[in-house]
Amino acid sequence: MNRTLIGLGGTVVALAAVTGVAVVAAPGDGDASATAAAHKPVERTTLVCPQPSSSDVAETTWTAFTPKGGPGKKGSAELHPAARAGDGSGKGGAGKEGDDKDKGDDKDKGDGKDKGGNAGKGDGKGQDAGSEPVVSSTTPGTPVTAETDSAEAPALVGTADGPFAPGWTVQQTTTVSAGAGRGLHGAACSAPDTSFWFPGASTAAGRQDYVHLTNPDNSAAVVDVELYGKGGKEKAGAGSGEGITVPPRSSVPVLLSTLTAKPVTNVTVHVTARTGRVGAQIQAADQKAGGDWIAPADDAQPRAVLPGIPKDASSVRLVVFAPGSRDADLKVRLAGESGAITPAGSESLHVRGGMTTAVDLDDLTKGEAGSLVLSPADDSSDAPRIVAAVRVTRGKGSKQETAFIPSTAPLTHRATVVDNPTDPEKGSSAAHLALSAPDEGAKVRVTASAGSGGGSPRSTTVTLKAHTTKDVLPPRPSGGKGSYAVTVERLSGGPVFASRTLAREQDGVPAFTVQGMPDDGSTVAVPHAAQDLSVLNDE
Repeated sequence: MNRTLIGLGGTVVALAAVTGVAVVAAPGDGDASATAAAHKPVERTTLVCPQPSSSDVAETTWTAFTPKGGPGKKGSAELHPAARAGDGSGKGGAGKEGDDKDKGDDKDKGDGKDKGGNAGKGDGKGQDAGSEPVVSSTTPGTPVTAETDSAEAPALVGTADGPFAPGWTVQQTTTVSAGAGRGLHGAACSAPDTSFWFPGASTAAGRQDYVHLTNPDNSAAVVDVELYGKGGKEKAGAGSGEGITVPPRSSVPVLLSTLTAKPVTNVTVHVTARTGRVGAQIQAADQKAGGDWIAPADDAQPRAVLPGIPKDASSVRLVVFAPGSRDADLKVRLAGESGAITPAGSESLHVRGGMTTAVDLDDLTKGEAGSLVLSPADDSSDAPRIVAAVRVTRGKGSKQETAFIPSTAPLTHRATVVDNPTDPEKGSSAAHLALSAPDEGAKVRVTASAGSGGGSPRSTTVTLKAHTTKDVLPPRPSGGKGSYAVTVERLSGGPVFASRTLAREQDGVPAFTVQGMPDDGSTVAVPHAAQDLSVLNDE
């Protein structure tokens, strides 16, 4: 008989730190302090970037950055090409929504084999195990960049470990100089998951919206894509959104207009993975009004905050969806630079359960940057949950450009955005931050990293008044060149919601893109074990 002792506490800590998954201890009779959670840095993070563009007149820059202070001295952060695997025309049965929030623990290179299912026209081959990385970080605290003007630029998948993992951030910025979607397209590369909500998409004439599904793992993922309009779930069109197979380490683009029987102006898209996990983002391209990426909205909550509507927005369209069968009655407020106001004529909003509601708020900001705050009309603790996004337009007539701001999770500790220009080109403006404290006042620290071409970091402290949004021009690195990262840390006070706007004039068009700044998930709560448990192994 062999008796093996396993330290459960140590095992839980190691597992949580590697995967980035929070582990919750079961209640016990011991001292509460013995099981209190400690925050540990994550040790591995997976990110995926969608295929930038298929346009022959597109130029893309990827910028990667990790703040200093991660665990250990050895590690790496690399993004490799993913294979393009067809048009997503697979068919299958109904899917089941998952709840995996893993930041990624895939270690091995893909074997390139499709594990089954129909991925459209693709050949099912995944990333080459010997492929060179497109983006590779060498030093935490210093951004690295890569560029391409190829219409064949791929989606990217990759991992960061050791000191590169906590807060690893990658930005993909594409300039499309002509044609549908011309303008500035920005996407923060995202962690894979199993469920995504996208309010604000469209299958109307003049719009081409593709949802890009990217699988970073070594086995195939099976995904369902559902669309909800003002009357509920849309009937299927020429293609089916059910049972789409995404082969290992591959990306599948799905044209949303093929999934509806008729054009729909405002739709909410729900992406769920039955098996595996994917990264998902929607690229919206308008024939007249430019376009941008639509990032997933925050998890459905009774309340939603949409930070960073630019002060010169010429029109704002709010799109809200209430999952399930319960109707939601909401108060609509704009947290501006001087306080919270109620938009004239849009003080409240009724959203029917399972249906998409859209309302035009016109020139909502009236020269003052702000953040939309949606909250239950009766302040009930059991209020229905919602997801929301706004489509923001700058410019007029043939000189319009569009971007999207989804409901965003609060910044509880730290968040980072990259690809901020140290020396903006002619016709461009520096990056702007929108920092919102919709409830109570707060204090944050804003730090500019070294530039990708050198320089040293600089920081400043910003105080936010309750119920306001502050438009902040972040500091630039001292002597910096190239692009740099901006990190925002909440120091005290209430919840903070943040976003970053990049703007670049393009042949008279006010091109721009907005990225939300939710917490970077650089730490994970790990409970202390009250005691060791023994496992008795009899032979």
